[in-house]
Amino acid sequence: MKILVAPDSFKGSLTALEVAENIKRGLNNYSLDLNIELLPVADGGEGTVQSLVDATQGKIYRKKVTGPLTEEVEAFYGVLGDDKTAVIEMAAASGLPLVPEEKRNPLKTTTYGTGELIAAALDQGVDRIIIGIGGSATNDAGVGMAQALGADFLDAQGENIGFGGGNLAEIAKINLESLDDRIAEVEILVACDVDNPLFGEKGAAYVYGPQKGADPAMVKELDNNLRHLNKIIIRDLGRDINQVPGAGAAGGLGAGLVAFLGGELQKGVDLVLETLNFNARLKDVDLVITGEGRLDGQSIYGKTPVGVAKRAATRDIPVIAIAGSLGPGAKKVLTAGITAYFSIIDKPDNLANIIEETPELIAATSEQLIRTICRIKNNDI
Repeated sequence: MKILVAPDSFKGSLTALEVAENIKRGLNNYSLDLNIELLPVADGGEGTVQSLVDATQGKIYRKKVTGPLTEEVEAFYGVLGDDKTAVIEMAAASGLPLVPEEKRNPLKTTTYGTGELIAAALDQGVDRIIIGIGGSATNDAGVGMAQALGADFLDAQGENIGFGGGNLAEIAKINLESLDDRIAEVEILVACDVDNPLFGEKGAAYVYGPQKGADPAMVKELDNNLRHLNKIIIRDLGRDINQVPGAGAAGGLGAGLVAFLGGELQKGVDLVLETLNFNARLKDVDLVITGEGRLDGQSIYGKTPVGVAKRAATRDIPVIAIAGSLGPGAKKVLTAGITAYFSIIDKPDNLANIIEETPELIAATSEQLIRTICRIKNNDI
């Protein structure tokens, strides 16, 4: 029996590779004769760099960059095993966890550090950059990111504006002549799983601003500033980006990556699976085991287990999902390609103990699964 083990991370506990290794350990506790392949996966959010680097035998690089409040932070990015593809999580440089709750203010926070990570990736000589844009602390539409790469956003006096979404109203002209010329030579793919426009009731400010510290007055100001920015983009760059699906993601960073760097927005899990050549990995596979930390009704919207299952379903390969916990609506995944799902929790316990025991719980669940499957298939290896 050939088994492809392709889980996401259990966030706060294990990386995707560690989850896969513990699934394999459990399977091997039953039999060492199983043909098991490991493929760490992600959906474009937290853990994507680690998963893609692990899956391709790549390397993670650490770099000090400008944080959301212009303080220095240590961030990271990865270069995959092909040495030509870099992968970045914007949250590593410009994420909400980097800002203390009492200091959260999207009028001030900047994506400048994300631009510095892009520049660092270009220094590695890559020809493709994958950027995950979840978890942002910002609402500057990627202006700070573009500034870090040489773009000029000039006020009425011809000076570059300051950082943060609160300064977008000062933009009188956009000049990309000094933008790092290497940008034109690379493909920029953006993992984005929302379709919010840049501004309006469903835009970046109104939908995501409050969780970043914006009160109602700030939300209105930020939205007006994004409207102003879009007018300048239309005039100076010749493109209306408001209605690009995902333009409002990450405080408008989705829009900025498209408008300023020529990026392409794609569904996160599909982008990851294409990068890993997942369909080819399904050849001769009899069973896929996937998983994530929590499986619930939201898992059908771009999460790893369902993305994996949909591709396996095209080849009629059964898919079992192993989850740290099950939430409301988990049954919905059964209509999206997953054959069955199981939680690793075997008794009432507190979260700290469960996290500590997660490796053993994953292994134990996996062992029981394969015992059952092999028995049913009358293939008692």
